[in-house]
Amino acid sequence: MAQGSGVCRHLCGIRTAWTEAASAVDAVSDVAEAVADAALSQIVVFFSADYDAEILAHALESRFPGVPVAGCSMSGGIAPAGGLDRGLVAIAFPAERFRIVSTVLDAIDHLDVERTASAVRALRRTLDPSDRGRDGEPTVAGRRFALSLIDGLANAEETVVSAIAWALDGIPIVGGSAGDDLRFRDAVLLHGGRIHRKAAVLILVETDFSVEIFKSDNFEPTQTKFVVTASDGERRTVHELNAEPAAREYAMAIGLDPEGLSPMSFAAYPLAVKVGGEYFCRSIRRMNEDGSLSFFCAVDEGVVLTLAEPQDIVASTRTELARLDAALGGVDLIIGFECVLRRLDAESRQVRHGIADLYRRYNVVGFETFGEQYRAMHLNQTFTGIAIGKTLAEEAPGPAPAPAVS
Repeated sequence: MAQGSGVCRHLCGIRTAWTEAASAVDAVSDVAEAVADAALSQIVVFFSADYDAEILAHALESRFPGVPVAGCSMSGGIAPAGGLDRGLVAIAFPAERFRIVSTVLDAIDHLDVERTASAVRALRRTLDPSDRGRDGEPTVAGRRFALSLIDGLANAEETVVSAIAWALDGIPIVGGSAGDDLRFRDAVLLHGGRIHRKAAVLILVETDFSVEIFKSDNFEPTQTKFVVTASDGERRTVHELNAEPAAREYAMAIGLDPEGLSPMSFAAYPLAVKVGGEYFCRSIRRMNEDGSLSFFCAVDEGVVLTLAEPQDIVASTRTELARLDAALGGVDLIIGFECVLRRLDAESRQVRHGIADLYRRYNVVGFETFGEQYRAMHLNQTFTGIAIGKTLAEEAPGPAPAPAVS
């Protein structure tokens, strides 16, 4: 493999490969070399927005004939060797002990919820024809999980993940929103040898290994509250907070002049909404010329937002990864989806190396997102994912074979 690339062979049979090759063709060549002798059931890729997506799709189809490939553009990669600012990250699932099916959902900006749910149920039955779920027969979740990759610029994640989670009927879902660094111009999905925009890719996995989904963040709510008094939910734009111009009201609360607001400010001081007794981040994407704020999630009028303050990001991440390691009797690898704002926050606090060390220790592979999915929720400034254990499910600690709720 070329310099700036690598491969890791995990105990469960999955191979993870990564490369910082400048061209899409060279990147695919590096990955193909890394997994050339493996019998594969699925490849999942996360790739730099610098690559020509059409060239990448063609190269992957040529180098992996007969192997399903799915993926999306990213705002940075995560590999067992550390973070990647550019390049290609690949997860190659073996045919042994992993049964995988996938589909693409197009036109998610005009989502037909019932048709989407039907497509998801059909995919679930493809994984196991006897699994009819809501259609009348009992579902057998087993050691199953779902991965969602959603266009992060289509402003549709809430509707998409809600429809998918409902139709999955208990199969837990985690995932991330495709990005393009912080350009906010063009996020793309890859499925079936084709590039898709304003789309989502859903991957269903059944494995013999122990697995657990999780989410982790490092913020605590403060006593500072904002009521959204004017917003455009469809465009994810908040015009007023507490009946004042949104950017000015937010800037005053964190002690900055509105002109000083930046992605670093938004990463350091996110807003959160309380749902079911738990707080979830609603991060700001940018300040607009008219003084409004654009968000990564939909925020409707009347919603109460709470200013959150940071805790030790390294300590909180370490605690969650150690918990997963104990629960699974040893973590083999983690497929992770991390908000790009977490990276910016870690960089601003000069602790990114501490996060990178943890990710290397626990073999985290994934990408930096424009948003994260966890069960039926679309989140921001969170680290979500699926941890795969070193042992088969029947050998792992605990009585329940199904993925646990974090």
